[in-house]
Amino acid sequence: MEILRVENLTKVYGKDATKVTALDNVSLSINKGEFVAIIGASGSGKSTLLHLIGGVDRPTSGKVFIDGEDIYNLSDDKLAIFRRRQVGLIYQFYNLIPILNVEENITLPMALDNRSVDNEDLTDLLDLLGLLKRRNHLPNELSGGEQQRASIGRALITRPSIILADEPTGNLDSKASDEIVAILKKTNKELKQTIVMITHNLEIAKCADRIIKLEDGHIVKEG
Repeated sequence: MEILRVENLTKVYGKDATKVTALDNVSLSINKGEFVAIIGASGSGKSTLLHLIGGVDRPTSGKVFIDGEDIYNLSDDKLAIFRRRQVGLIYQFYNLIPILNVEENITLPMALDNRSVDNEDLTDLLDLLGLLKRRNHLPNELSGGEQQRASIGRALITRPSIILADEPTGNLDSKASDEIVAILKKTNKELKQTIVMITHNLEIAKCADRIIKLEDGHIVKEG
């Protein structure tokens, strides 16, 4: 069943002599429960594509449907709510709140939405992430890999329609990178979570069900 559909997505920055087409008429479809990797050189448009899929930026033209919702047909306020509830974002640099502990960072999206957290679900998630014994630690008391695991938990806590991961291992050593990829695969298989991951690392990309390659704002290979 289709969870994401991108239709003729284009993003242009600047105009005239400074005009840059970061994404040019891209279309793709992803099914519920798929783990898809998007690869490409720097400047290929992969981060732009991810940000447009996630509603972080608006396209010059084209459409994005998540779970049947035309997200760019929403007002800015409604899009922000939709993004908070239906899109889980994982970044390279964790973006944890320094004064909040692991549990508070993970449950922050629920708190912002005035929703209560099921304690059993939270404990199960902390266990899956290997953070049960670190739940009361602050970010500066964690390793890089543990911080990234907490950011994955924050993305998962709302049980979103889709997880978007932008170079989630880019700031980690090989051991921590392997742990993060293993957790993403586990959430994909055990929680049936749909994941779209950007990476420059082909070996990491091979862990996905499908790889999409971008060059100069176009899809040049898929399989």
